[in-house]
Amino acid sequence: MQVSRSGYYAWRKRGKSLRQKENEQLVPVVRAAHRKSKGTYGARRIAEEIQAHGSFCSRTRAGTLMKLANVIAKQKKKFKATTDSKHNLPIAQNLLDRQFEVKEPDTAYVSDITYIWTHEGWLYLAVVLDFFSRQVVGWSMSNRMTKKLVMDSLRMAIWRRQPASSLIFHSDRGSQYCSKDFQKMLKVHGMISSMSRKGNCWDTQFIIPMNVRPA
Repeated sequence: MQVSRSGYYAWRKRGKSLRQKENEQLVPVVRAAHRKSKGTYGARRIAEEIQAHGSFCSRTRAGTLMKLANVIAKQKKKFKATTDSKHNLPIAQNLLDRQFEVKEPDTAYVSDITYIWTHEGWLYLAVVLDFFSRQVVGWSMSNRMTKKLVMDSLRMAIWRRQPASSLIFHSDRGSQYCSKDFQKMLKVHGMISSMSRKGNCWDTQFIIPMNVRPA
């Protein structure tokens, strides 16, 4: 290091800078915010917490303080389970058996549940597609993945399309589709339940494209 002896001792005498002292005072605030959020706060939220204590803080500085405090933000899990097949409800046969080509509209529907990020947080989306056109004929959204979610999507499809009886309704083995109320709804409207093989998501997802559009 090309530092003179006098310069080194002058640096020793100066002590810590004002910024260093402020950082040391804010480190406990950062650690407290990290504990409060259970480790989920990133630099932006940490900066907001520091400013709430009366000190201006940019995201860059918040990142520096997080390093000094030896804390990091946990990454949110993006995967959410949308199929609960661990139940004792009756399972329908796989009538469709991956025969994805049908000759007429409103003779076979497929349904599945996914999730999307919105300003309200994660919301579950149940979609009903017509096999013939691969177009959405019914859908429903909710912050809860219940039987009502899939029943509302089917209700919309029935209201919009008025399908004839003997329509095949294909889904996975999720508890929502196997529920007594949903199966009763199918029977009331003369629909025949069909379900995918266990652990084979491709039986439904293969035919549900990402860029689905309303019919």
